[in-house]
Amino acid sequence: MKLYEEPMQACIDACLACYRACLQAQMTHCLTVGGAHVEPAHFRLMTACAEMCRASAHILMTGSALHTHSCRACAAICEACADDCARLDGMEECVRACLACAERCREMQV
Repeated sequence: MKLYEEPMQACIDACLACYRACLQAQMTHCLTVGGAHVEPAHFRLMTACAEMCRASAHILMTGSALHTHSCRACAAICEACADDCARLDGMEECVRACLACAERCREMQV
């Protein structure tokens, strides 16, 4: 049973999927491959993305009208993370999750 209206539920789901994808990529792929995958700027961006997605999902679940602010920030961070991950091998799932989350978050700003 879904507790939220469809657009909000879809955004929550996308945020949580992106959180999971970024964290999994960091802890499995990036740490294993090393090199550019663990450069501080890249690793920090992935961490920021995962945490912003988690926080945005949480704010959406509270039902607060202020979710538009977290969704705006989440979309921007997800787009930056997708762009950065796209330059590295093996990051396709992270890129897909980030772009899907950014799209859903932008939809919540209207």
